[in-house]
Amino acid sequence: MIYKDINNALTRITRSYEQVVAVADVKLQKNDFHLPTLWLETSEERKSLQTIEEIWYFLFAQGVTRRGLLVAIGGGVLTDLAGFAAATYKRGIDYVNIPTTLLAMVDASSGGKTGFNYHGLKNSVGAFHAPKETLICPQWLKTLPSDEFLSGFGEMLKTGLIEESGKLWPQLLQYDLETMDVETLTPLIETCVRAKEQIVTADPHEEGLRKILNFGHTFGHALEEAQSVNRPSSKRPLLHGYAVLYGLIAELYLSVTKLGCPREPLQQLTQLMLHYYGRPQCNCSDREQLIALMQQDKKNERTAEINCTLLHDVGSPVINQVITPAEANEALEYLFSL
Repeated sequence: MIYKDINNALTRITRSYEQVVAVADVKLQKNDFHLPTLWLETSEERKSLQTIEEIWYFLFAQGVTRRGLLVAIGGGVLTDLAGFAAATYKRGIDYVNIPTTLLAMVDASSGGKTGFNYHGLKNSVGAFHAPKETLICPQWLKTLPSDEFLSGFGEMLKTGLIEESGKLWPQLLQYDLETMDVETLTPLIETCVRAKEQIVTADPHEEGLRKILNFGHTFGHALEEAQSVNRPSSKRPLLHGYAVLYGLIAELYLSVTKLGCPREPLQQLTQLMLHYYGRPQCNCSDREQLIALMQQDKKNERTAEINCTLLHDVGSPVINQVITPAEANEALEYLFSL
């Protein structure tokens, strides 16, 4: 899982395949992966059917058969896209993920969820198709911009809140986000990945337990989608991990008011947000749109309901919590008032 040098691991994996090709983020083009490579611009706007078609075309042009292997090298957008292309090309080929961002390492590159955005709805078309292996090399993080680092740490905070032992959460709170030291972070990455793998192994198709991984995402995805629709073209989109962190605060607030969760995790996360992430850019006038987006979320069991994962306490998540629009509005009011 964690490698200082991924070349040997990749050689071991690829030797049994007829063809091996790669899809990689164009920002990594200075690296030579010694494979036929499709270089892609990646962004939420590019997480589309059109980009999937580019990957399919590349696979056909390379003559890849069902005994071929696709290697995905990049962040979470790229691994999601490449994974879906692999899941659907010739009814499914193997792929390997090499995540190069913190967000991809701890979340997107493992678990087998693949897909793309459709008609403004995040990851609304996709498939469960697990990678043959995920090769994590934390050294990639040494050149990661600080906002991308913080985005990945947002997903780690989510894992810390739901991880059943309760030991990861205080370790994450003690991590020094001023220095962003990769060596200190590496064992925390490994803990996050192992926690997710245990959940996914027990429930690969999200029929029950795996829904705890959605904590923070009902509100987070709505915030991400709303800013994508409303932002000026000159403004950078809201990063996924930032959106998840804001969603965690809203859903922790509901955990306190609905389930009696202690307030301390909410206060701790609020302090982290104010110190490192800043307040969300949406405001009270966006609430109606945000609630409508939550009612369209793919995680909902019934049309127009709002379904969340909440917490009894750190390490004790509760799935399938249906909240009313009034409760969602109250949580948004709390979030925007900070």
